[in-house]
Amino acid sequence: MTEVNPEPLDGILEMDGTYIGGKKIGQGAHAAKKAKVPVFVIKRRGGELRFFKAEDVKSGTLARYIKENVGTDVAVIMTDEAYVYPMAIFRAGIGKPHKSVNHSEGIYANGDITTNGIESAFSLLKRGTVGSWHKVSAKHLPAYLDEMKFRFNDNRHNPYLFRDTMLKLIEATVLEYGKLTAA
Repeated sequence: MTEVNPEPLDGILEMDGTYIGGKKIGQGAHAAKKAKVPVFVIKRRGGELRFFKAEDVKSGTLARYIKENVGTDVAVIMTDEAYVYPMAIFRAGIGKPHKSVNHSEGIYANGDITTNGIESAFSLLKRGTVGSWHKVSAKHLPAYLDEMKFRFNDNRHNPYLFRDTMLKLIEATVLEYGKLTAA
């Protein structure tokens, strides 16, 4: 379940996006990209992250996520070189320094300027998609993103993770398959 009005993120922040989903066979590369769902992430360096299933990757959409999740005590915002980030940060009214690294030129870190924390989270998400879940539909993507947020933020360093997971499964209400797959 996605948090309502979570505490704003502050400090050193990283932002990035990716696409999740499969390709439509026989419809070309452009159609294949449209079949994928954009996912946007904001992460506090050394702290929590937030995943968002985005409607699109336009600056106005990303600005809304930034405005709703970023506090006023931000030191710097780090992104890759995508043209949309400076405009989204400006439209969100953050007014904080923005630094980027140019992934297309093979630069993934420039001193402490990096988005490697988010890249790590994306790696775990995509490994889960391919290795554990095998397929993620756009309909259920928010639930998978909540699962990854739970794993990353709440339980990465939990020595009792297996026990705690079992207790949550025992306490959880039953979700029947028909209800899960209903339109």
